[in-house]
Amino acid sequence: MKFSDIPGHEDVKRRLRDMADKGRIPHALLLEGPAGSGKFALARAFAQYIHCEDRTPDGDSCGRCPSCLQHEAFNQIDTYFSFPIVKKSSSSSAISDDYMTDFRDLLTENQFMDFESWLLKLDNINAQPLIYVSEANELLRKLSLTAHSSRYKIVLMWLPERLKEDAANKLLKLVEEPYADTLFIMTSDNSRAILPTIYSRTQRIGVKRYSDAEVAGYMAARYGLDADSAARISRLAAGNVSEATKLISLSKESDEYLQLFMELMRKAYTRDVASLKAWAADVAGLGREREIKFLEYCARMVRENFILNIHTPDLNCLNNSEMAFSARFSPFINERNVLKIFKTLNDAKADIAANANAKLVNFDVAIKTILLLKQ
Repeated sequence: MKFSDIPGHEDVKRRLRDMADKGRIPHALLLEGPAGSGKFALARAFAQYIHCEDRTPDGDSCGRCPSCLQHEAFNQIDTYFSFPIVKKSSSSSAISDDYMTDFRDLLTENQFMDFESWLLKLDNINAQPLIYVSEANELLRKLSLTAHSSRYKIVLMWLPERLKEDAANKLLKLVEEPYADTLFIMTSDNSRAILPTIYSRTQRIGVKRYSDAEVAGYMAARYGLDADSAARISRLAAGNVSEATKLISLSKESDEYLQLFMELMRKAYTRDVASLKAWAADVAGLGREREIKFLEYCARMVRENFILNIHTPDLNCLNNSEMAFSARFSPFINERNVLKIFKTLNDAKADIAANANAKLVNFDVAIKTILLLKQ
């Protein structure tokens, strides 16, 4: 990962370059800011820049030296990744290395990865991944060894707010008084949740959310979107590039999802229970991950129709096909039922993620929609 691979944040990149170029790298650095702002990508680029053997004149890693190539392949021997995981059993130890293949896949798929994407990768959207004391012990063991090929050993820690207290206490002295060749680079979506004993011992750099224009520009360049589509997605994403990337993926399936959404609402309005039973089976046939995406799409369409109904079109982000349906449907989404519909969809999403019977869950959504559309 090079700095040039990351859009924007020139002020943060400049500060990181200066630290490395002047040899004034803090032993514990925290990049803090909202999800989807590319903090972990910046951390990875910084680690590669520190280890690079032939930095470029314009202030980037070369991308060609052995160390850079190892970073790109996630096997730089003096770089350690630490991130929240799920224990496989109550008695087992739990370290990041056990999940490194999944984590590498996540980073490869989307450099702006987020916590929800990690939950899906773990195949457990209801899990509460943490950084356990066994991970702290493993880091202590690794960091006690001398750096192999570089001046610095670097720990890239994603989401230190998920450190368990015993793990944080175990790492505290090392963060406070590290080995001379050890650096911690942490990135946090919610720095207020980091234990004060850890937070107070870090040097902090704030990473701001991307502007809508920056997100639109990145989406257009990366995915070849036209200006209108990129602008629509950037408004929905609210500065979160990871969310914008999900919306790109969703837009490729939106025609199918729109047809299913329209069928749900039309059949629910006419109280065609037999057809809704068949609809529930069709949605179940999408598979769990696509069902979750479809329910997210339904929630977005409900939101957009409510906005349309209260006559604030400047806030709407609907394509032409969606608008053609919503222009007539939106009066049925109002202040009396909008929150109840949201709850129905969110409950269904949680049930599907927890491996509930998909046909039953979808049919329940359909029956509840019949009742809610009449409110």
